[in-house]
Amino acid sequence: MSRPSVRIPQYDVVVIGAGIAGSTCALQLAGHGYRTLLLDRQEFPRHKTCGEFMSPESREMLELLGIQLEDQGIKPSMMDRARIIMPQGGEIEAGLPGQARGISRYELDRLLHAKAVAAGTELATRTVVTGIRQLKDRSYEVDTLQSGEKIRYHTRTVIGAFGTKKPRGTPTMPGMRDDQVYVGVKSHFSGIEVPSRVELYFCEGGYVGISPIEHGKANIAALLTLETVQGSGTSVPDILQAAARTNPKLASRLAEGAPVPDTQVSIAPLHLSNVPEPWSQYPHIGDALLMIPPLCGDGMSIALRSSLLGARWTEHYLSGEIRYEDWQRGYELEANQEFTQLLRRARRFQKLAFARTNRFYPGLARLVPGLAQYVVKATRLSEMKTVPRV
Repeated sequence: MSRPSVRIPQYDVVVIGAGIAGSTCALQLAGHGYRTLLLDRQEFPRHKTCGEFMSPESREMLELLGIQLEDQGIKPSMMDRARIIMPQGGEIEAGLPGQARGISRYELDRLLHAKAVAAGTELATRTVVTGIRQLKDRSYEVDTLQSGEKIRYHTRTVIGAFGTKKPRGTPTMPGMRDDQVYVGVKSHFSGIEVPSRVELYFCEGGYVGISPIEHGKANIAALLTLETVQGSGTSVPDILQAAARTNPKLASRLAEGAPVPDTQVSIAPLHLSNVPEPWSQYPHIGDALLMIPPLCGDGMSIALRSSLLGARWTEHYLSGEIRYEDWQRGYELEANQEFTQLLRRARRFQKLAFARTNRFYPGLARLVPGLAQYVVKATRLSEMKTVPRV
């Protein structure tokens, strides 16, 4: 009796979402020799709602992946301090735990995609995932729509790096995200000189961050509650100007410069995570795993760290070192251990930031030495205990 033919997967890995987490995860797995497909609904490079603040931890992880920003012809800005400005004018200033970088997502995504493709990744943008099915043998079928053409991929593994926009049919566990609806906006400005620091302006319903990026420009990014944004206009500059009406120092800062055309982006509705969500039918990384309050300034670090974890556990599974159940259990456990406490600390600071009593913080910072430094450091990822295999 002849043996049935074996179905060979078209890909070993399909990564859905080509942001920081997805592109670096694809880079690692393609570098191990696995057939890797990286999908995204957007066309790249493009501007994205992001603080564009790269912490020292983020730089460390990029270097582990063999990426030196300065060697790529990119000259990111440098930051070593943080300044918090209250609506009433009070200020808190603190040193950052190391030197941070400012780099636009436009440049960073372009660089990461080039690295991933050079490692052997196949990149398909303007691709909408319309369905994901897990088969009896634990492999997956991924249905997509590309320029009006339906394409189905068969793959041994799927990794979700799709941010807050889940593909159709992806199950959602109740209580994973909070009920408060936020709006995120971003615009580059020219003419605003920012020293080597990140500035955070609190205003009614949220906060606005200003940080330097490459080519002498500043990135202006805001997180605001939906109710405070409604009625303030539909354009990003209108929303930023409306926020500035409740913080005079922010209004003065914005008046120093002008928006750079075609850099305005917004995202809504936005819900912050209550707990990490590391798995549905496959592992999640980046914002799909955890949407942390942008106040923490550590979104890039979370994207990169989760990418390192996700790639490592997936490589163990693909190589046959562990079973499917171990892949799921091991990644879920490590992701929860890594990010749950960070999220709790971040949510506490988020509540403080939105409290009406925040006008008292500058005085409190003067009374309690080191409070400002604690606020900055408490929302950072801890140092890596081991160097991930990449």
